Amino acid sequence: MGKLAMLALRAVMVALHAGSVCAQAVMVAMLTGAMEVSFLADRRTPVLVIAVLGVVTVQVVLVSVWRLVTMMQRGTVFSHGAFRYVHLVIGAFVAAALLVFALALVLASGNVVPPGVVALLGGVGLAVFGVALIVLVLRMLLAQAVARDVEASQLGAELAEVI
Repeated sequence: MGKLAMLALRAVMVALHAGSVCAQAVMVAMLTGAMEVSFLADRRTPVLVIAVLGVVTVQVVLVSVWRLVTMMQRGTVFSHGAFRYVHLVIGAFVAAALLVFALALVLASGNVVPPGVVALLGGVGLAVFGVALIVLVLRMLLAQAVARDVEASQLGAELAEVI
């Protein structure tokens, strides 16, 4: 990955992280009473808790990707240490999918929103879960790459002994 692309990626991640912190601050302010007049007034707390936790999942993914990019720059991404961050990303996506499903359930009870919105949230939850499965497949590819890297190192050491 080129230096310009790396810099652009880091700039986007910083902007997203700053935006997520601002979004959490706004949501906490809403939790204190700003939503009382809205149609979600009786479901304000669960909706905002789900939203804040959803933003936390985004932050976990951003920090994990930042760490993986750093490992890539150092040439250590094909190591067992990378799995910790990949597992965090998978867990965050699974948690986000569960939060979207929970939001759909909260909104479905009591006919707060039209059924189409609940169905749409179900589709979004399924899509987020699909992303978790894609990252799981990428984790398997990383495992194969790490195994090949270890094998190549061993073969290189054997070749060095022969020479």
